[in-house]
Amino acid sequence: MGTRQAAILLPAFSLVREGGLGIGDTRSMIEWIELVAGHEVGLIQLLPINETGSDDSPYNAISSVALDPIYLAMEDVPGVDETALAGMVVDDRAPVDYGEVRRRKNRLLEGAWKGWEDASEEFHREFEAFREAESGWLPEFAAFRALVELAGTEKWDQWPEAWQLVEGAGEVLAGKGELCRYFEWVQWLCFRQWREVRRHADARGVKLMGDIPIGVSRNSADVFFGRDDFDLDWCGGAPPETVFKHDAFIRKWGQNWGIPLYRWEKMEREGFPWWRQRVGKLVDIFHVFRIDHVLGFYRIYGFPWQPDENGDYLDLTKEEAAEKTGGPLPGWVPRPDDTETNCAANRAEGEVRLKMVQEAAGDGEVIGEDLGCVPDYVRPHLYSLGICGFRIPHWDFDEEGVVVPGGEIPETTFATYATHDHDSIPAMWADFVRRASPDNEDEEDRQETREGLRRLADFAGIEDTGDFDEEKLWRLIDALMACRSRYAAIMITDLFGMTDRINSPGTVGPHNWTFTLPWTAAECRGKPEWERLARSIRAGLRHRGACDAAGPMA
Repeated sequence: MGTRQAAILLPAFSLVREGGLGIGDTRSMIEWIELVAGHEVGLIQLLPINETGSDDSPYNAISSVALDPIYLAMEDVPGVDETALAGMVVDDRAPVDYGEVRRRKNRLLEGAWKGWEDASEEFHREFEAFREAESGWLPEFAAFRALVELAGTEKWDQWPEAWQLVEGAGEVLAGKGELCRYFEWVQWLCFRQWREVRRHADARGVKLMGDIPIGVSRNSADVFFGRDDFDLDWCGGAPPETVFKHDAFIRKWGQNWGIPLYRWEKMEREGFPWWRQRVGKLVDIFHVFRIDHVLGFYRIYGFPWQPDENGDYLDLTKEEAAEKTGGPLPGWVPRPDDTETNCAANRAEGEVRLKMVQEAAGDGEVIGEDLGCVPDYVRPHLYSLGICGFRIPHWDFDEEGVVVPGGEIPETTFATYATHDHDSIPAMWADFVRRASPDNEDEEDRQETREGLRRLADFAGIEDTGDFDEEKLWRLIDALMACRSRYAAIMITDLFGMTDRINSPGTVGPHNWTFTLPWTAAECRGKPEWERLARSIRAGLRHRGACDAAGPMA
């Protein structure tokens, strides 16, 4: 049984500070560590911070290891032009404009690089030591990043034909050593600053929680240089879901994420070197990490076509789609969970892979996001490995629809009302009330929503009627903090009763991944919500102690 931690989901891009150039950075992260450390919060949950390309989604990175320079605090870059930096007047509270932020920071980075030779010997020694220590991945990433710069896109299957082969790409980069070295230098800066964030978190007794997406972008350095590890004929995704009212393709075929599937057998024969490197670099910075869609370690829903072909299949029957693909249709890979034999095989393969991840993580703790279409064997198996699975209280009920009380939720869990893909607590309540109203002509949706609202209210012991208010918010937070889960997490938007959303799955646009807080950490420090949260956490710990005294659970 681990030590109980209260957590806040706080995306790095959402933080603001004076001089932050339009996005959260490592300095603002340190400021927030200071803030939460004084209010009983033991864990800050972040989203992935790996470098992305033209797609700003943190779940579609161009490297499984390289960090995104968009989070660099430019004041801490050796040789930065301080006059130019001071002259960049930015509205830090506006939604994140990724293109503009990158342009600003790239100008400053390129200027600092031009003067790098004049940097101190200590910096040069540190950089060279970094290059040597990271030689397992850094040269290939820097080469890929240089090719992206030259081609103007990370979509390597759109590069000139000769460039698409590793050998041809090597010829293109002949004489481009300085450009490659620049991107190695940028990564040194990124790891240097994030390691300082880790040291500060250690000093303040706050854990940092990272995130590993189940897949890696097709347009990544990993796939370009390691194609034998990936099945590029298939894309990972999720099965059809009727809840996506706005998207006919998802309702019919499912979510096609575009991530290539792994050649697991090859990876296992070789000892999983790619995965060990990925996990090892993550715990260089984070104490805890979440595996996004951990179900993909057992089996994954696959598509035999790329996402940009989705429209070609939308109106086809299964027979027509099979004719178009030459036979295969979307389905579970390598096998569905339709028989005891298949379930046993999927579980056994998942065990091998997850034990490898735990071994690679060392002292780091693994958490599995196990939401969605969850086979019966998954949660008991995660518990047996000591991996916390997710628990959404109002989704957790028995056959009669009775919500599981907080004191009966297994200890080996991560409890939260929502992830970054969901509404905040106030927005969720408002949506439930709206959809449960007689004005909703969809009777099935109205009834399901009505039950969801009832279960949410039952978990906190409140009435399931009326508008949302501060009392309801804190009763819900108190109930979560008092539950038996090892981790209890709220989003920063929950704490302040905000209805802003971080991401809307199945949609693309500037409304996703651009949410920024309206206050700096300093401005937020005196807000009464912090002390109220601290009281809730302390009371929850006392209640947890009483539950523990009653006897251990899984």
